[in-house]
Amino acid sequence: MVTNASPFPASLPRWRARAPGLLLTLVLAAAAIVLSTLPWLQAHGISALTLAIVLGIGLGNTVYPRLASPAADGVGFAKHWLLRAGIVLYGMRLTFQDIGQVGIGGVLIDALVLGSTFGLAWWAGTRWFGIDRDTAMLIGAGSAICGAAAVMAAEPVVRGRAEQATVAVSTVVVFGTLAMFLYPALYQFNVAHAWLPLGEQAYGVFTGSTVHEVAQVVAAGRAVSEGAADTAVIAKMVRVMMLAPFLVALSLLLARGRVGQPGAARAKIVVPWFAFGFVAVAGIHSLHVLPPSLVAAVIDLDTLLLAMAMAALGLTTHASALRRAGPGPLLLALLLFGWLLGGGLAINLVVHRLLG
Repeated sequence: MVTNASPFPASLPRWRARAPGLLLTLVLAAAAIVLSTLPWLQAHGISALTLAIVLGIGLGNTVYPRLASPAADGVGFAKHWLLRAGIVLYGMRLTFQDIGQVGIGGVLIDALVLGSTFGLAWWAGTRWFGIDRDTAMLIGAGSAICGAAAVMAAEPVVRGRAEQATVAVSTVVVFGTLAMFLYPALYQFNVAHAWLPLGEQAYGVFTGSTVHEVAQVVAAGRAVSEGAADTAVIAKMVRVMMLAPFLVALSLLLARGRVGQPGAARAKIVVPWFAFGFVAVAGIHSLHVLPPSLVAAVIDLDTLLLAMAMAALGLTTHASALRRAGPGPLLLALLLFGWLLGGGLAINLVVHRLLG
């Protein structure tokens, strides 16, 4: 009997089938990364992930339908497996020491903002705006944690569809961009009138705990000062670190909610193993044993993987799905933006007063 000593030859046809789609997402991701380095886009906090999904949607609603058959396997692989790899490597962007820099107050603020924002999204989205639960939760995750990356990380846990994730990412882009301009303007207005005790450091924590994307946090912080930007990024990274426990808690909550429903006996907890990988990578980075050049290379690779996943998401989203979503998701995102601005500010001021 002849046996195949290596598993690789048997897997070659599978990789050949994936190659066209992976190449397509790679080209879109590379284009997005290059475009994101343009000064105007950097100044306005437009990240490579945002550009990748925009390019994907543009191609997905024009040329891609004619290429879908040979590219489908690779695009699906990018959307599923490259996403999870990207979330794991995302941990290389932060360390556990970041928590110490913002203190217990910063951690408490982030936790309160995350919990209240996601809870409001779930409740208001389904009760007030008539949005399906999955879309409401994805919008809530994007607003509450770290924008597009959180939406993509939560999608497999809530078992959402591509068009639902795209709708959620779109709301992050709209209101995160608005926050970049509004937050510095409100800070300068407050400086001129001295209504609230909000110095540069407090402004940084407020920005990091309430603005959607990391790139948007950097832009909003730098509009005030480099010190405010540094504090904002640290507060944001602590918020990003909460992604893993959030996903685990959400999976347990959804599994519990399925008890008593038809098919509940077969319902299983969706364990987001990639979330544990995210924490493990952050832990390794916290030890400061890796050369800075390697850390920078891994972060670049991570950006590429996430951009490919975003491009794949855009390719599989049709404009008709966005139109069918109606105004509900945008109105929910507007409500959450108002809460992050007003409620988030209140949480910041109360915590600073209690612990200050």
